[in-house]
Amino acid sequence: MGWFATIIVGLIAGFLASWLMKAKTGMLTDLILGVIGGFLGGWLSSLLFKVNLMSGINLSSILVAMLGAIIVIAVYRKIKR
Repeated sequence: MGWFATIIVGLIAGFLASWLMKAKTGMLTDLILGVIGGFLGGWLSSLLFKVNLMSGINLSSILVAMLGAIIVIAVYRKIKR
């Protein structure tokens, strides 16, 4: 998947993940963590399933990126404490 699509999916995933985790970090931080989570989710799906599930702007890519963003937000909270 291209960089542009990964960033768009990451932005959507960051918003959804921050909403699910009730993160009060601010919109810009949520979006940045979402983009990082998108890259992390794509990398983890490649390792676990031998297929990169980040295949474009679709539901499976958003879900994978959202899981990655949830992991990133959880780590961010641990570091911030």
